Amino acid sequence: MDKKSSSKKLKGLTKEEIAAMKETLKERNSSETEGESAVLAKIATMPEPDRSIGKRIHAIIMASAPSLTPRTWYGMPAYSRSDKIICFFQNASKFKARYATLGFSDKANLDEGDMWPTSFALKKLTPAEEKRIMALVKRAVSEG
Repeated sequence: MDKKSSSKKLKGLTKEEIAAMKETLKERNSSETEGESAVLAKIATMPEPDRSIGKRIHAIIMASAPSLTPRTWYGMPAYSRSDKIICFFQNASKFKARYATLGFSDKANLDEGDMWPTSFALKKLTPAEEKRIMALVKRAVSEG
């Protein structure tokens, strides 16, 4: 496919979205997406302050829910149980956002009535945010 027809098919997608799609395809064809080393390598490529936040999020999740398996997912650090993503960290620079995001999938046990948040904006981490993240992750992996 030449460059012109390739750009027509991807019209409407940003460079960042195209890069995320490429990362996803690479992950599907690689055995190097699972494990702590893959997640730490991904975090190491992030610019600051995303890198520091990502390292801390990783440590909090691993301490709060050691049963989760670290892996990359759409080019982001993620944590799964039985091959189902429970939560993930999206760095702000990935899509040129003004904040990073800690997100939870529908496999996370966060249900609260008929409506509840599944993602949280992160600009920095203080002990209060860390405590809240710990509680959310523990709840997300609980049996109900």
